[in-house]
Amino acid sequence: MNIPEEGLYALLHQALTARAGATRQRVLYVALRDAVLSGALKANSQLPGSRVLAQALALSRNTVNAALEQLAIEGYVLRDRQGTRILTLANGDARPESLPPVALARRMQALPGGMQRHSPALALTPGIPAVNYFPLAVWRRLMERVWRGEGSTLLNYGESAGELRLRTAIARHLAISRGINCEAEQVVITEGAQEALMLCVRLLCDEGDHAWVEEPGYGGAKSAFLSAGLQISGRPIDDEGMVLSTDATSPRMIYTSPSHQYPLGQVMSATRRLALLDYAQRTGGWIVEDDYDSEFRYPGDPIPAMLGMRPHPPVVYIGTFSKTLFPSLRIGFMVMPPALAQVARPAISSLLRGGHRGEQLTLARFIEDGHYARHLAAMRRLYRKRQGNLLAALRQEMTAPHRVYGGGGGMHLTLSIPGIDDVAVVREARKAQLAPHALSRFWLQPDAASSGLVLGYGNTSASQFTAAVRTLNRLVVQQQGG
Repeated sequence: MNIPEEGLYALLHQALTARAGATRQRVLYVALRDAVLSGALKANSQLPGSRVLAQALALSRNTVNAALEQLAIEGYVLRDRQGTRILTLANGDARPESLPPVALARRMQALPGGMQRHSPALALTPGIPAVNYFPLAVWRRLMERVWRGEGSTLLNYGESAGELRLRTAIARHLAISRGINCEAEQVVITEGAQEALMLCVRLLCDEGDHAWVEEPGYGGAKSAFLSAGLQISGRPIDDEGMVLSTDATSPRMIYTSPSHQYPLGQVMSATRRLALLDYAQRTGGWIVEDDYDSEFRYPGDPIPAMLGMRPHPPVVYIGTFSKTLFPSLRIGFMVMPPALAQVARPAISSLLRGGHRGEQLTLARFIEDGHYARHLAAMRRLYRKRQGNLLAALRQEMTAPHRVYGGGGGMHLTLSIPGIDDVAVVREARKAQLAPHALSRFWLQPDAASSGLVLGYGNTSASQFTAAVRTLNRLVVQQQGG
């Protein structure tokens, strides 16, 4: 042994005294194992016999033998007729003076920083719905009915593409609300919109392919593309949505949120949509249409989806229930054109494992029974009112020069405030329990003109807006004065 026998007993006595609820056998095993790993017990040294250890530590011999047997099973000691001997571990005594730096893969290092999430969500957090208005009693009743009806069959794997009943319900809903005529076989259930994005990339792109993203735009799309080794470039946004560029490298994938651009809120014009469809079809590219919150359209009806504008479009449509219902549900979906759905079926079976079956079937019933449509109607009324209250607070309290983007729908407004350190403003706002997002974080190449704030109103009551905007205005004015 590297430590004297009395030192070993002292070490083990100390561990047993501070065992904090663990069994004596476990404490003895851990203490001896750690002594081996640290080098306190050297290789080839002999431990005292189990009888001697038991007497010295006031333990039963069975307890000591059980601990030593576990050490022997894991290869720390050898027990034979000669007693218990410490085994030599490969590099067991190596103790580096300093830990080497940990590095992620290069394409992971290029990812944009994720937006900080808080639980519960702070005021003005973008993308968070009014979860306290969700009909939880209805949901609980439907879920209980599902489990009573299906029983233990729900504990097994489901279909890779998701529960057929839910895919059928989604197809029917999209035909009514979004002008998409599709079959359940074209729908794939995913764990939120982000997994749908990742799945699009894995199905359709190879490393090194080019992709277009909106500038400014959703960071999740950039993360999905960069993590797959795609080369991305930003396409600017004007009043008609994404600006098409025919002189750039033809992309394999084009990400866009045409019905409610994120974060600026523009609706892509029909002319621009048709031009983008023509361009993708001509160059062999694919459009990923992110329809994250277009159910919440205030003037007029929801904007029809690009996927439904013409037959056989090169479009994969993705949606999520995280915005319309509640974030922790983690159910999204993608809709593929029939030809792609057919050839992608084997790959999807290989990549996905059907799960969350109870939640999927509960959601299917929620849609079928009309609860989803009623909840959407109620939330449209609530969010329209909250948006109006936030705009009023901005007119009253926001004295710093700014421009408001959005207003046609959704759950957020965006303020363009050039020349400020919006990341610093957001950091200070956190101290006041406010969580807007910094507009500069949505740009691939931010500059002085790209700063501002993205304000979510879905999760924030109207009574909070005046004080919240007053606080943000003070922080912005301090920035501008500094």
